[in-house]
Amino acid sequence: MFLLLAWATAGLRGQTVPPAGQSSESSSQSGPDQAQSAPAKGPAQQPPSPEVAEAEGLIAKTDWKAAEAKLGAWLNSHPDDARALFDAGYIADAQDKTDDAAGFYRRAVKADPNSFESRLSLGLLLARRGKLDEARPELAAATQLDPGESGPALKARAWRALAQIDRKTDPAQASSDLLEALKLTPETPRDTLLAAELAEASNQPEAAETAYRRVLVKDAKNPEANAGLAHVLIAQRKYPDAETVLRTALQQSPDDPTLTAQLATVLAAQDKGEALPLLQKLHDAHPDDENVTRMLAEVLAEAGDDTGSDHYYAALLAAHPNDSALLIAHGQNLIRQQRFQEAFPAFQKATQLVPSDADAWSGLAFAASKTSQPSVALHALTVRSKLLPDNASTYFLWATSYDTLHDRVAAIRYYHQFLEAAAGKFPDQEWQARQRLLLLEKKQ
Repeated sequence: MFLLLAWATAGLRGQTVPPAGQSSESSSQSGPDQAQSAPAKGPAQQPPSPEVAEAEGLIAKTDWKAAEAKLGAWLNSHPDDARALFDAGYIADAQDKTDDAAGFYRRAVKADPNSFESRLSLGLLLARRGKLDEARPELAAATQLDPGESGPALKARAWRALAQIDRKTDPAQASSDLLEALKLTPETPRDTLLAAELAEASNQPEAAETAYRRVLVKDAKNPEANAGLAHVLIAQRKYPDAETVLRTALQQSPDDPTLTAQLATVLAAQDKGEALPLLQKLHDAHPDDENVTRMLAEVLAEAGDDTGSDHYYAALLAAHPNDSALLIAHGQNLIRQQRFQEAFPAFQKATQLVPSDADAWSGLAFAASKTSQPSVALHALTVRSKLLPDNASTYFLWATSYDTLHDRVAAIRYYHQFLEAAAGKFPDQEWQARQRLLLLEKKQ
């Protein structure tokens, strides 16, 4: 269940820096890059030349080719005209010619480092292309410049873009960025969503829950807010509350994969049988989604279908042969199928990949015991004991391994520890331990 919960409570929602020309409220997370609605003009700039003014008139009519030709001719003789360079970048940006746009914006910034519009547009473009390290200084510089006729809305956009960039690496800074934006323009639903995410990252689940619910009061169908609220509730193990939120949300968006996966997680955590058919349906709809496949494999294993579960784990391991979590899950399935010879190398490889994983050492100890390798089992138990306290199962493995190696004193000690820890929960093993103690202690 740990893998299932860990995946479902991971970041299921990602927010992106809004493309230039879209507000943070209305931007789509996966929408196309777009340029600002019109070229903005900074206060420090001189009135444009007639040629540039004519090009801007063509831009206003979205006649990109004519405007591009007009600006190209002008820039051939005036290569350092910051306003013309910005306009050329804007035209390229609007046509999704991102390399050309970045080049023009950079030239515009070089020609006029105090151009707010050029800094902002370059920063947003770089952010959309995933070049966050390059985007951040441009956006930070824009926040310190006078937006002129652009007004506070565009400066707020720069702060919001910074908040999006900082949210993963520095939530505290991202919160400060967002507050600066809110000083300039009213809060939007997307701002509230970001505030909720930042509260989660800062380990403030109550604040995050409150923020998500604020969004849902205004927009009950908001998929990000529903997923976010469920995410917070799952992380706090408030499964009934999360189930209520998710069932309501799925009535509005029945095919939403994130909400469906979260509901399956909640149902599995509550041992409700609905989880398995829900995951099977989700996997049928998204057969290439490895996260869904992992979840299905885990729930199948918990339902007792070790063969069905291992079918999926084997497929995942073919793609990720060095994934220790997959190796351990695969090994556990093999153990339950009594395929001990096959389980042994899976656990052995897992311990080599992640020596600090107690589950890997536990599996190796058990597989070694079942394949008549008591020395390996003792080594595995020794390492495991440094990571986790012993329990009834490990005491029994200690005892039987020492017994196999004819270390009578150690075997007696561990059989007694096993019986004390077992307390009637393992009747077959307890009977075996008592029989061995009768023989071993009789020899003293």
